[in-house]
Amino acid sequence: MNRIFFHLRLALEGISANKLRAFLTALGIVFGVGAVIAMLAIGTGAKQAILEQMKLIGANNIVIKSVIPSEDSEENNKANQSASGNNSNGNKDKLPWSPGLTLADLESIANVTPTVGKISPEIVVPVSIIQSGRMEKSRCVGVTNTFFDLNQLRVEKGALFSKGQIEAGKPVCIIGKNIQTRFFGTEGALGKQIKCGQNWFTIIGILEKRVASEESLKSLGIRDYNDDVYIPVTTVLLRFNNRALITKSDVGRGGENNEEDKNYHQLDRAIIQVTESQNLRATADVIARILKRRHHDVVDYEIEVPELLLEQEQKTQETFNLVLAVIAGISLLVGGIGIMNIMLASVLERIKEIGLRRSLGATRRDIIFQFLLEAVLISLFGGTIGVVLGIASARLIASQADIPTVISGWSIVLAFGVAAVIGIGFGLFPARKAAIQDPIKALRTE
Repeated sequence: MNRIFFHLRLALEGISANKLRAFLTALGIVFGVGAVIAMLAIGTGAKQAILEQMKLIGANNIVIKSVIPSEDSEENNKANQSASGNNSNGNKDKLPWSPGLTLADLESIANVTPTVGKISPEIVVPVSIIQSGRMEKSRCVGVTNTFFDLNQLRVEKGALFSKGQIEAGKPVCIIGKNIQTRFFGTEGALGKQIKCGQNWFTIIGILEKRVASEESLKSLGIRDYNDDVYIPVTTVLLRFNNRALITKSDVGRGGENNEEDKNYHQLDRAIIQVTESQNLRATADVIARILKRRHHDVVDYEIEVPELLLEQEQKTQETFNLVLAVIAGISLLVGGIGIMNIMLASVLERIKEIGLRRSLGATRRDIIFQFLLEAVLISLFGGTIGVVLGIASARLIASQADIPTVISGWSIVLAFGVAAVIGIGFGLFPARKAAIQDPIKALRTE
């Protein structure tokens, strides 16, 4: 150990004698390690963000959204009808009648598609909520208990809807955490009534707060579940407007001009869970065909498979991380070559020192240790500064570019390990070159 400490002191003296050169040599390691830290922080942050989004949408889900056809989509539907020959001559300018997205559609999907597990319909009704003299704009959402299961929402207090409440369309509700906070504060909300539009509902449950970033909610196109009032879907159809009962003349479709589109869909959204993830694409195709047939070839719906979209996003992120890794690897390689170059130059400058040490009894192993330690110390010095630079870069990226970054302890350990390996790998050749010098020739060198 004394011998190692002696070599370490000699290495430190050699570095301190050329501080500027040592610093410039370490710059390649600094930028390389900094790039590694930042890359791993971005990759880990992106992975956690994707996992968070996966939790929000649930596993193996297909989302169906109702759409009000625009003028362009109506023209496309008419063209498709004309091409398929489904329109009669007298009705060639009229868009075929579609009943919209209904509960009957979901029942048909469940009966026809064996790969479908759970189905959750949603009806969103914008309302004014009134309680204790306070009024705010919010939403009533008609759901079944399956909605809470698929979206991984848990009841903090109270209970879910009973079978009798759902079948009878009882005026009961489950409120989100933000609704409880805004209207009841610290008071208990269970058993109390809240007015949504013109209807009063008794609160039977309060959901646990769902923590999700605004970015995740926007990217997935979902609501903040904490801000809604949930009531049985049958209650919505009984006590609010059942849009499926609107007639063709009320809506003004089928080729008639109307100043503004009206929502004729009974349901606004539906979530369909597939039993096996490998059947997601095939099930989505079957659902699209069922809906197209039931809606008379009118495409007034959107079918999304969020999990597949997130998988594609994850592959894109992995490609991006690979590019960053290559850039970081090139920086480290350049840094290692710089260390080798400077150490070779240092050996040529210190030939006489090497010869003197050998003549005084130093072995080749001692010379190797001395120069190898110099290379390792320069690498570790660069690695230390690189870690600081990487952490600062990751935080700067997170704040300025709005990209999630997570700095983990193992990434710092990895960076130090890489720096040490580069010091050993690229310092070994110059150290061996110094050790094989002939002591007599070395002493004679001017």
